[in-house]
Amino acid sequence: MAAHPHRDTRTYYDEFSRRYEAERRPNRPDGYHALIDDLEVELVERYGAGKDVLECGVGTGLLLERIARFARSAVGIDLSPGMLEKARARGLNVSEASVTAIPFPDASFDVSCSFKVLAHVPEIGRALAEMARVTRPGGVVLAEFYNPVSLRALIKRVGLGGKISRSTHESAVYTRFDAPWVVPRVLPPTLSLETARGVRIVTPAAAVMRVPGLRRLVGAAERRLADTGAAFFAGFYVAVLRKSS
Repeated sequence: MAAHPHRDTRTYYDEFSRRYEAERRPNRPDGYHALIDDLEVELVERYGAGKDVLECGVGTGLLLERIARFARSAVGIDLSPGMLEKARARGLNVSEASVTAIPFPDASFDVSCSFKVLAHVPEIGRALAEMARVTRPGGVVLAEFYNPVSLRALIKRVGLGGKISRSTHESAVYTRFDAPWVVPRVLPPTLSLETARGVRIVTPAAAVMRVPGLRRLVGAAERRLADTGAAFFAGFYVAVLRKSS
C-alpha cells in the first residue's frame, strides 16, 4: 500500500498537538503567540466580518474560535487528527483535509485564509489554486508566507529554531520560504495581490515578549508597522489576494 502523501506532516502535527497550546492563550495571554494571533485575526475580521470564512490549517482551533465570533460562518480544515480533536472539543466545524484538495464546492466562501501552513506545502501553486477555487468572485484569500527577508529567517538560518517535543525539531517538517517578490509568480490567474500585512517585523525572538518593558515596546511597534511598507521585511508576510469577479 502506498504511503499517504502527507504522512510525515500529519505525524509531525499530531505530535505537536500535545503541547501546541502551552505557549498560547490562555496560558500566556500577553506572550509572543498572542500578539501574532491578534495581528492575524484582526486581518481576517477586516475582510470577513459577517461573511463566510474558511481557515485552512485550523490546528487546535484557537484562531477559528475567534473568527466564529464575527463571521457569519466559520469552517476549518486540517491534516492532523490530533489537532482536529482539540478543535472539535471547542465545538468548531472542522474536517480532516489538505489545502491542496479542499472538500468544498466552488465559490463556497467569501474569505479563505491560511496561517503558518502554506510554508509547509511543496505544491504551493496547487494550494493557492484550491483556496481561490472555493472563494467567491470578488472575495479574498489571505495567504501567509514565511519570508526569507526577515529577522525571523535570519534566526532560523543560524540554527536557533525550536523544538516541538523532547525528540522532534522544527526541521522535521518540510518548510519553504517565499520572498514577497516571488508571491505574484505562484498565484493562480484568478488572484491578484491587493495589499499585504506584516507580522513579526521587529521581533527578533519570542523570548523578548517575556520581558514586560520590551513586550510593550515591541508589541506597539508591530502594530504600528503591520500595514506599512515594512511588511516587506516581516517574518510572516500575509498577502491579501483578491479574486477576480
